[in-house]
Amino acid sequence: MEAPIRATEFLRFTLLSLLFFVCRSSPSHDLLISNAERRIDLTSHIVKVYLTLKVENAGSTPTSEILLAFPPTQVDHLATVEALVTKGKRKKTTLARLDVKPTELPDAPNGTKYFTIYLANPLNSGESTTLEVLYLFTHSLEPFPAEIGQSESQLVYYRDSALILSPYHIKQQTTFLKTPSTKVESFTSMEPTNRAGTEMKYGPYEDRPPYSFSPILIHFENNSPFPVVEELVREVEISHWGNLQVTEHYTLVHGGARHKGVFSRVDYQSRPNLNGVSSLRYLLARLPPRVHSVYYRDEIGNISSSHLRTDSRKSELEIEPRYPLFGGWKATFVIGYGLPLQDFLFESSDDRRYLNFTFGCPLLDTVVDKLTVKVVLPEGSKDPSAVVPFTVEQHLETKYSYLDVVGRTVVVMEKKNLVPVHNSPFQVYYTFKPIFMLAEPLMLASAFFLFFVASVAYLHIDLSIRK
Repeated sequence: MEAPIRATEFLRFTLLSLLFFVCRSSPSHDLLISNAERRIDLTSHIVKVYLTLKVENAGSTPTSEILLAFPPTQVDHLATVEALVTKGKRKKTTLARLDVKPTELPDAPNGTKYFTIYLANPLNSGESTTLEVLYLFTHSLEPFPAEIGQSESQLVYYRDSALILSPYHIKQQTTFLKTPSTKVESFTSMEPTNRAGTEMKYGPYEDRPPYSFSPILIHFENNSPFPVVEELVREVEISHWGNLQVTEHYTLVHGGARHKGVFSRVDYQSRPNLNGVSSLRYLLARLPPRVHSVYYRDEIGNISSSHLRTDSRKSELEIEPRYPLFGGWKATFVIGYGLPLQDFLFESSDDRRYLNFTFGCPLLDTVVDKLTVKVVLPEGSKDPSAVVPFTVEQHLETKYSYLDVVGRTVVVMEKKNLVPVHNSPFQVYYTFKPIFMLAEPLMLASAFFLFFVASVAYLHIDLSIRK
């Protein structure tokens, strides 16, 4: 039953490619790509695409914008796009980062999505430049078969195009794909196509018009685990008494082929190379240096199967779930730790305080479907604002803790579809008067003073009605 379904999906993919070819259009400026090389890394569950473009301005007017095009089947899985420009010649070449922003065009054929690369210097007529582009896809590897036994290998599908989808004419292009092993069940052959070891080569293809598209389907073995954090809530609480407390709530799932049959712990431990090769055995969390008071627990209680390694530059926490995670299995747990406040809280030139912390997920090689970062400011903080290097949703909340009167302001930032590239520093600015630090001590002192006054008054006052 599944084979006709796969054939129907592939036919739809092919028809979509024909529509792209028929409905192609040209951008307003006369740019062309003299050479394009694309390298697709399929060795993990995060698909990494490295694209090198040599762009020429064949028009008569300078331009400072270059378009990247993505089909609608891929744009929903697109996690990030980065672009660098090559400067200099030979051994003195340097790379400079460029701004990349999504763009809407009214004449986009068949739902094509665009990103605009903004050049630092306009590209004059007759000039050329070389761009290095990196973009990452999540949930792009489809397990097939969808269910496997404990001793079976994990096979996945990957769909793409042998030709680079571009709004520009491409004189010459080549695509390389790297698989994690030499076991490839099948792949689409399009002349010229070469395969050697773990690498497949499509091309070179010459003189392809804009929006050329030729679908390919690759069925190969990928036994790497697919750790996916469905939801992660990170709470960073600032205390001006010298501590920064971080609490992280994880909902983790193995996003690979679902496990079928009975799980055998004996076979799993006696033959780890043959049983559960794609299972998730442990996780590695990269924490900041000088971390202290680390704990790892779930709903049952503390989990002792963790190891913490620290040095002057980083801290690594290796954790093992209570049970190995096979495809479709979930685990929920909490990681908490404390940090010295002086390493992350600073004062700006305008007398505002700001927190400098890392956005993203500390777990290595994981995909985060939804991340919520909550920065809890001290009571009495005013005018909070967050500076994040990418687009996030922001809003404010109020949290009440011990001895709070008006509550603490919480800056909430949310983002979906994150990868390790998003582990970048962000800042939260706010104003705070030091007098508010005395509020809780004065409240405690006043409470104790009133208690003792009431006790003394009770002992010295005679409330009896006798003389």
